[in-house]
Amino acid sequence: MYGSGSNQPIIVLKEGTERSKDKEAQFNNIAAAKAVADAVRSTLGPKGMDKMLVDSIGDVTVTNDGVTILKEIDVQHPAAKMVVEVAKTQDDECGDGTTTAVVLAGELLKQSESLIDANVHPTVITNGYKLAAAKAVEVLNDIAVQSNDDMLKKVSVTALTGKSVGGEDEFLSDLIVKACKAVEENGVVDTESILMEKKVGGVISDSYMIEGLVIDKQRVHPRMPKVIKNAKIALFTTQMENKKTEVDAQISIKAPSAMQSFLDQEQENLKAMVDKVVEAGANVVFCQKGVDDLVQHYMAKAGIFCCRRLKQSDIEAVAKATGGKLVGEIMELKPSDLGVAEQVEERDVGTDSMTFITGCKNPKAVSIVIRGGTEHVIDEVERAMYDAIRVVGVAIEDGKVVAGAGAPEIEVELRLAKYASTVGGREQLAIEAFSRALEIIPWTIAENAGIDSIDAIIKLKAAHEMNENGKYFGLNLANGEAVDMLAEDVVEPLRVKVQAINSAAEVANMILRIDDVIASRRAPPMNPMADPSLGGPGMGGIGGMM
Repeated sequence: MYGSGSNQPIIVLKEGTERSKDKEAQFNNIAAAKAVADAVRSTLGPKGMDKMLVDSIGDVTVTNDGVTILKEIDVQHPAAKMVVEVAKTQDDECGDGTTTAVVLAGELLKQSESLIDANVHPTVITNGYKLAAAKAVEVLNDIAVQSNDDMLKKVSVTALTGKSVGGEDEFLSDLIVKACKAVEENGVVDTESILMEKKVGGVISDSYMIEGLVIDKQRVHPRMPKVIKNAKIALFTTQMENKKTEVDAQISIKAPSAMQSFLDQEQENLKAMVDKVVEAGANVVFCQKGVDDLVQHYMAKAGIFCCRRLKQSDIEAVAKATGGKLVGEIMELKPSDLGVAEQVEERDVGTDSMTFITGCKNPKAVSIVIRGGTEHVIDEVERAMYDAIRVVGVAIEDGKVVAGAGAPEIEVELRLAKYASTVGGREQLAIEAFSRALEIIPWTIAENAGIDSIDAIIKLKAAHEMNENGKYFGLNLANGEAVDMLAEDVVEPLRVKVQAINSAAEVANMILRIDDVIASRRAPPMNPMADPSLGGPGMGGIGGMM
């Protein structure tokens, strides 16, 4: 860049800064977003494949959960990171539909490429996409049906289909619906109140639910009772040990008797803690931090059941379920702080012991113990159940579901194509592109099931156009035919579809509006050998000793 009247270049950007503009920037961003969508595309649908992810320290994750895959892979490109955010948002809002949202975002951007090539301005495309997304949500609301208790199990089975749950989707769905209904309060399902504990051993069908809590901890002392009836539970967020000073301090003891009195004083402090627990009437103690050996001994003598080093989420769940209060100072414990449960018991689960709290004061907390042959199996079952619990919760809260297996996408596509002609102008082109993009979902479901995608789409469109209940027709993956998915019990919560379309449209619009990418050069890693101040050659440091 040269100034007027001189040949002197004007340097605006730092040396080494990379810059791409206009179509080059747009196509680069679109290519990155499509690459993310392609990474998870093969996992979509009931016949989707799994991916094995190996992290830098060799830990293996086997999953077909879109958000798990995208969290595990280290995405560098900024536009690709924006697409990963779509999956995270979808997961936070609905728990399921993460792969759908990402694949749809990738396809919306792919469809926009031909429009940008034809010199349709990105602002026109984004306006068209906004209109299309709003109309799509309107159509989804129109074709949704009221949910009922029978539908909840169908929603759960649909969410689990295609996950690695060993064909136990019916069995697990019963547990999930029971758990969601147990924690439902005034039409709201607090899925955080459903705790999941994993134990390797047995098979998936050995999993079970208890109306209460399961804590993956055991008694700290073998002489403590294994079962406590009519439990009065103290919950401590501090350690049951002598506190160490915050500053380094030395105590100088000259006489042996002074040493003994110092030790006696420490022992008295520990005994006072246990006396306080007994005085308050507690017979069960859950401590978030450590418990001194001497405290364990005194509590065992007093017949108190104690577990230590509980997770923050576990101790909060116990407080919620039993009506107890978290206490930060042991000597401040009062009888009114104690939680109540009918029974606290240590039971063997597989080769380990776990603590079961049943008959709670506030039964709006349940636990599901997941069993399975290997660590990888139960990890994937937990991920699948997390998704299914969230979608059942969403179905209970919203009370509306749509047919699955590509039915809503095809119906929305057909109605958007008709809507586009009423809008007119260049936005019409963008709305038509949006409607074509929706085809990617049934197309990919068919492709992943080994069915001819073109035939499948043709059959679906014909069924939607020709049947009275065409809007409910989706793809039967057993024979590639279009069938009524409500009759086949394949249903999904309305919110999952609405959120997927809105999130995908938003991220596509954000990426399309970027026409200039300015990337600063990263600083090279510091090399101590090249810097004398860090002991480089000749300074008697690393180099000087070699």
